[in-house]
Amino acid sequence: MNNNRVVITGLGVVAPNGVGLSDFIEALKQGKSGISFHQELADLKFSCQIGGIPTISDELKSKYFTDLQLRGFNSSGILYGCIAGIDAWKDAGFDSNPDSELDYDTGLIFGTGTSGVEKFREAIYKLDEGQVRRLGSTVVLQTMASGVSAYLSGMLGFGNQVTTNSSACTTGTEAVLMGFERIQNGKAKRMLVGSCSDHGPYVWGGFDAMRVMTYKHNDSPEEASRPMSATASGFVPGSGAGALVLESLESALERGAKIYAEVLGGEVNSGGQRQGGTLTAPNAEAVQRCITKAIQNSGVSSNDINVINGHLTATTKDGLEIENWTKALHRNGGNFPYINSTKSMVGHCLAAAGAIECVASVIQLNEQFVAPNINCEDLHPDIEDIVNREQIPTEKLNLNFDVIAKASFGFGDVNACVVFKKFN
Repeated sequence: MNNNRVVITGLGVVAPNGVGLSDFIEALKQGKSGISFHQELADLKFSCQIGGIPTISDELKSKYFTDLQLRGFNSSGILYGCIAGIDAWKDAGFDSNPDSELDYDTGLIFGTGTSGVEKFREAIYKLDEGQVRRLGSTVVLQTMASGVSAYLSGMLGFGNQVTTNSSACTTGTEAVLMGFERIQNGKAKRMLVGSCSDHGPYVWGGFDAMRVMTYKHNDSPEEASRPMSATASGFVPGSGAGALVLESLESALERGAKIYAEVLGGEVNSGGQRQGGTLTAPNAEAVQRCITKAIQNSGVSSNDINVINGHLTATTKDGLEIENWTKALHRNGGNFPYINSTKSMVGHCLAAAGAIECVASVIQLNEQFVAPNINCEDLHPDIEDIVNREQIPTEKLNLNFDVIAKASFGFGDVNACVVFKKFN
């Protein structure tokens, strides 16, 4: 059995606070929020009338899609995913020539949650009006779950495994680990991995109905996403995409590629909605096991973890997540790693969250800083009881470190944790 080392050679991101790698890096360093008020949500009587939506101009779209592809195109998740994926592929030193040879050494695992909702709604109205012949030829492609993978593989010409995964908020982190294992086992040289999520009322409405989104900051959107804060009042919905090019170390060195970081390993599991776990709440034992196994599978010890990029959604479960980390690592107080939540700046990007946050984790590792937890000056007392306040920076922290752990915990009681290491 092969046991190839796997490195990251390309990154791409479409986030509410930055579209493109350079803008996103600066946003992370500056603690820039991408949350804004949306009149459409207010008109529809949402309790939460704010959200994180990336800014994509028509000019930018035309750099990735032909006029023919954009005709009748109305799927924000696929749009975000294709931009992030193509950016990551180019960042890795490849091009997106539509006439390129089929690449059997490269595959694609790109996840999503609910895909093409706006397009599906548009199709329903036309069908109800008896206009089936006016649906257009891309309705199926824009609304099927694997639509983003179908678009991307056609644009880039990948001939290895091409698929879409979907595991709620763990989707992006799970995709990274699926691609990692395929390269590690020698079944591919490269895998483009990531995830995306649509935006808008038809994706976010169910969460608003569940009362898990904040309603207290419609007039101050940039202060709304407050992971680990005593005044956190629910998550802020977001959208976008993150993408990473994973590559065998041998292949990367052979072509002289720049290397952002190494993927050491990870773990995916489920709490089975047992022992306190439900559709919406985690089984604490399973979460701790996921973290512990991820560290074991990565060949490091818990003391090697310098920084954590948590799931941390600004809900009542933030304290439990920190407690689970302390128990899994057997570290607390001032011995606990530095920890941050990218969601403080972008909101909860649902199926895209794991991928965007994996990109954020790799950026911090590569550039040697810890991004701030904005809106967390009033640390929740339950967290302050077990972790020193200094471990949760509210301003950018320059730090020489080697290992960062990224975890995602999703609806359905599913968990994923991946460990990245600075490449030497």
